[in-house]
Amino acid sequence: MITARIELLRTLMRAKGWDAMVVTGSDPHQSEYPAERWKQVEWLSGFTGEAGDLVVTLDHAGLWTDTRYFIQAEQQLAGTGIVLHKTRVPEQVLIPEWLERQFGSDGIIAVDGLCVGAAFAQTLPGSVISIPDLLGRFWEDRPGVPQTPVFTVDPGESRREKLAWIRTFLQERDCDAILLTALDEIAWILNVRASDVEYNPLVISYLLISRTEVCWYVLKEEVEDPESKATFNILESEGIRLLPYGDIDYLPSEFQGRLFVDAATLNYQLYSNLTAAGVALDEGTCPVGLRKAVKNAREIAGMRQAHLQDALAMERFLYWLEKSVGCGREISEWDAAVKLGQLRAGLPDYLGDSFETISAYGPGAALPHYITPHGAAPVLRESGLFLCDSGGQYSCGTTDITRTVPLGTCSALEREDYTLVLKGHIDLAMAVFPEGTPGCRLDALAREPLWRSKRNFGHGTGHGVGWFLGVHEGPHDVRQNLNPTPLQPGMILSDEPGIYREGRHGVRHENLLLVVPAGENEFGRWLAFEPLTLCHFETDALDLSLLDRSEIEWLNAYHERVYQALASGLPQEVAGWLREKTAPVGTGR
Repeated sequence: MITARIELLRTLMRAKGWDAMVVTGSDPHQSEYPAERWKQVEWLSGFTGEAGDLVVTLDHAGLWTDTRYFIQAEQQLAGTGIVLHKTRVPEQVLIPEWLERQFGSDGIIAVDGLCVGAAFAQTLPGSVISIPDLLGRFWEDRPGVPQTPVFTVDPGESRREKLAWIRTFLQERDCDAILLTALDEIAWILNVRASDVEYNPLVISYLLISRTEVCWYVLKEEVEDPESKATFNILESEGIRLLPYGDIDYLPSEFQGRLFVDAATLNYQLYSNLTAAGVALDEGTCPVGLRKAVKNAREIAGMRQAHLQDALAMERFLYWLEKSVGCGREISEWDAAVKLGQLRAGLPDYLGDSFETISAYGPGAALPHYITPHGAAPVLRESGLFLCDSGGQYSCGTTDITRTVPLGTCSALEREDYTLVLKGHIDLAMAVFPEGTPGCRLDALAREPLWRSKRNFGHGTGHGVGWFLGVHEGPHDVRQNLNPTPLQPGMILSDEPGIYREGRHGVRHENLLLVVPAGENEFGRWLAFEPLTLCHFETDALDLSLLDRSEIEWLNAYHERVYQALASGLPQEVAGWLREKTAPVGTGR
């Protein structure tokens, strides 16, 4: 099937005289998680990872993806003829450079302009041909554009306040309007949510904000649900014009003035149409991302509430897991994921998962983004390590947590890996750093304990997290790649170092951290991290000789905080079990 689809593309390429076709794993809004309609890379290649772009030439087909997906890609691409091209490695050759090597500046490169970002398209060599919805002519059962009920939220800052801030930005940039295309930014500005994208409470739409009006291009035809009607009525009463989603095509010919756009999130087709129509564009980084990343007091309080609820589910889950496996009950990876989902579903503010749960036992945990099989999932045994990476969308916030659990006596290597990863996790969590420090300067804190023993992991150490929005958000992060965005009080990010041994096991420990002020002196202002996640680590799996006194003190203090916060909300038997799990460990060296 995959080879046949690739050949269909090549037949078209020969007829049109195209040298290559680039298919990205994104959508018209450059989303990390596209709706089913835009999972074009998956349809063409069978690769289901969250990050991957495909290049097809007349004699080559290649998938570009990063270190998180190498093993998965090799497995899913087997027998397709598609070659894996590795990124985020020293010897990487990215798509623009690879195409330049193949065709120089004379190549004709076809793209689906709706699903390619303008910034990326501009890096491609040769002549770039934009064909909107190119795969639509082959993909017969392609899903439509999703449309789910739209509702409002109250994050502590009104739409009017946010629009006033945007208009101040427009005045400072001497622009007449700004076009927002990133779905999370639109949801944040308008204080609206939906379920158009799985695990992400987003509305498929565009937003044009001028100095005098607001136009929201959204699917509103044949809306029947009362919630959406009420939401649309509220927005219209505030002067926001609702236009059909497809009417964005008319913007290039209708707009007059200077328009601010972010080429990183604006699709190439719309960008090309705007430039062809002679619209004066001011290109830059959209200010919404940074403003959104700094949570206000209400959002922070909501995130604390979400993490408290999530922790109650997690501890009940880990108790159930230990007792079930310990008594010989047959539990599969899938069973475990279902059980955790059921426990979360009973929480008052829970609205769904924030991403697909990674429930991985033994060798499966060596895949950082393992996909738990529904049928014939591996059964958990009373030995080895089990890794669970999961999170929830709550009306008050978003969670993301990973715990690695020993299901029996650990081997010396498992214990060592478990401890060194936790050591790195703690060292980052304990960081105190001057105001203005970007996350990339802190990444080595989590890696150094691993580097010292010549171990490493291929993914970033930390990503930003939204308030009842995407579990991954920028512009801040903690990773080796240079990112100059300074960490600021109110930002939330993950702390998740890991170790992955192919065919054996994987270890990852993840909490979400809140950036908080840490005082001021003659050297300036200082920042630190406060853990939002509340869930114990397995001290039975630790080699305490690898932890120093400060790390053990941090762990003991964290465990006491976990117990005090959760005990009263847990069944008596679970609370007693948690007391044992959070008991202080040795004093260290």
